[in-house]
Amino acid sequence: MRHPVVGFFLAFAVGSLAAVCAEAQDSAPMPLARLSGPIALDGMPDEPAWWAVEPLPLTVYTPTFQAPLSERTEIRVAYDDEYLYLAGRLFDSDARGIRANTLYRDRYSGDDLVAIVLDTFNDHETAVWFSVTPSGARSDRAVANDAEFSSGADFSSGTTMNQNWNTFWDVATAQNHEGWFAEMRVPFSSLGFQDDNGHVEMGMIVYRFIARKNERQLFPAIPPNWGMGFAKPSQAQRVTMEGVYSRKPLYITPYALGGLNRAAVEDTAAVAYRFDNDRTNEAGIDLRYSPTSNLNLDMTVNTDFAQVEADDQQVNLTRFSLFFPEKRQFFQERSSTFAFNTGGQSRLFHSRRIGLNDGEPIRILGGARVVGRAGSTDFGVLNMQTAATGGLPSENFGVLRLRRQVINTFSNVGAIATTRLGDDGGYNVAFGVDGIVRPFGDEYITVKLAQTHDRDDPNGVDLIDRSRVLARWERRNEIGFSYATDYTRSGSAYDPGLGFTLREDFTFVQNELKYQWFFGAASPFRSVAIQNRGAGYVRNGDRTVESGSVEPSAEFEFKNGAELQITSLNSYESVRDSFELSGGAPVVPGDYWFHEGEIRYMASRAARLRPSATVSAGSFYDGWRIGIQTSPTWNVSRHLELGGDYFLNLIRFPDRDVSLDAHLLRLRIQAALDIHFSVTALVQYNSTSDVASVNARLRYHFREGNDLWLVYDDAMNTNRDPLAVPRLPFSQNRALLLKYTYTFIK
Repeated sequence: MRHPVVGFFLAFAVGSLAAVCAEAQDSAPMPLARLSGPIALDGMPDEPAWWAVEPLPLTVYTPTFQAPLSERTEIRVAYDDEYLYLAGRLFDSDARGIRANTLYRDRYSGDDLVAIVLDTFNDHETAVWFSVTPSGARSDRAVANDAEFSSGADFSSGTTMNQNWNTFWDVATAQNHEGWFAEMRVPFSSLGFQDDNGHVEMGMIVYRFIARKNERQLFPAIPPNWGMGFAKPSQAQRVTMEGVYSRKPLYITPYALGGLNRAAVEDTAAVAYRFDNDRTNEAGIDLRYSPTSNLNLDMTVNTDFAQVEADDQQVNLTRFSLFFPEKRQFFQERSSTFAFNTGGQSRLFHSRRIGLNDGEPIRILGGARVVGRAGSTDFGVLNMQTAATGGLPSENFGVLRLRRQVINTFSNVGAIATTRLGDDGGYNVAFGVDGIVRPFGDEYITVKLAQTHDRDDPNGVDLIDRSRVLARWERRNEIGFSYATDYTRSGSAYDPGLGFTLREDFTFVQNELKYQWFFGAASPFRSVAIQNRGAGYVRNGDRTVESGSVEPSAEFEFKNGAELQITSLNSYESVRDSFELSGGAPVVPGDYWFHEGEIRYMASRAARLRPSATVSAGSFYDGWRIGIQTSPTWNVSRHLELGGDYFLNLIRFPDRDVSLDAHLLRLRIQAALDIHFSVTALVQYNSTSDVASVNARLRYHFREGNDLWLVYDDAMNTNRDPLAVPRLPFSQNRALLLKYTYTFIK
């Protein structure tokens, strides 16, 4: 049997040849206007240079495709030698109805906005997305997988829409009785692209969103055939610029960190707790350089992530591990290059395995990352070194990723290799090959093969047992009939030491069928969909069913943006070993069918008070469960937003006289004096672990790359039995940290 690595390079060579025979290009690209004079970035696009640029023709995308624009809009895009500009004259017949609910960066709170999406590498798959609200609050994010939440991509994990990505750019807004106005300026040095002697081609989408009407005015006129069509790189208008050359700035960002950590430690006699105080004085540096317009080099020494928001606590009602997304900024830049999803939230590479152990930070001594694009090939190299900590060895982590477009702009093949090497001799090596092909229309075929090798692998394990294979055929379309079918097999010794996986030694089959209708202007509904999803996991050893589910559902999307979903959840679980739910309630071995009904409602995001709720009830293993989740958000003003999540699970196993009441509460407070000074706080309480926590962050943003952070963390015990010896302290861990970063641009 030919080794998979050999097979990859053969496929890669064939793909390179096939790229020469690629399908015909789209219609001729549109040249963007070059500015004829200077622009003052003050939020009012009234300079003569702007009047010489023609506004883009806009089409209503939602709530009713191609309906007349309800408000006059003029959006212009142009460029000069150093910047790409967007100007928006966003008139409104009811200026008091303009929504500007927040001043906090990267936070969407039902605001009006104007945005531009740029497929800078012209690869029809990835893009960067910039938007601004009337208050001047900016948001930037990265798009991958052609904005499709499929083929293993998952929204919560950031593999399709990375909201933690940030870069350097400027914007200004203004507002009066006529409406609101915006000027956006993105330096070419912040955009990775390829130029051919000053000729640059990109994909571009621009839109205006009027929140109270749920109206999105879009260019080009992309039909609503896809869930995120308004940010879909493959549907972007191709545009060209002339006389634009790569910029190669050097960004040097040192930081200084000081603070105090206080931890409760049980004394040697186990009769009391003492508090250990540990002062922190740290310094480190990050460096970013682009040797060419399509290559980025990032280096870090003594890496620190003190300002990163704390993870959301979760209640685990399964026998599998919980997934937590990556939030650390260093791992965000073109993170989609390294993505290799192997089904759902499982992946061959998960950057949280670097510098974190069970959620606790491990010192990162330093590392480097190179990402770029050469012709039709994306590549990425990552190497990081961690220090020895708490019995864990010092480890080196490495990733190499390659991916090349073949056949057409919607198809690619790729490979990945990961290494995890400890100074104690331990190692884990993994590699994978993958491909996505669009044979015709909206049909896509995805194939992935991964293998792992570990020092601790038992003897006699063959390549099949070390491997995971995934195949998926899907029709990506939101109008009418769509479907997907998946097959995954994972061997008993498959263990990606630098990845994440929920299960081992299984075969998985899933089928999804969906039909969706869109309605005209007279209907209160924008769309209605019915779908059914059926899935099953089979143990490889004896071919018995481990888990199964059938989930028919109906989804209703209203013209105002509200959504209602009704689902019947029918699950089968074969439990051979007892396990405990969060909170200690045991589930005993047995074969279980349980059935639940679920109703989920999400209010329109245009309102200042936006409630949402999910209610489910039904049988659960050998008992029953009632689940309630509510996530309201209230914008008191543009200076203050209050939000939260409350999860309640009432679980009863009456035949065993076992019960569990699991409460999980999150309270989010976001306050901002202006776009420079902000405070956020995340307060959480989890009854299953009897722990409450506070993560509060004060930020003063001087300018891009120049920030002052004051961070306070506290973990508190909520079950302090007065008769216990020793009695738990109120505060288990407490930290107060001050961090300052400054970016030098050379």
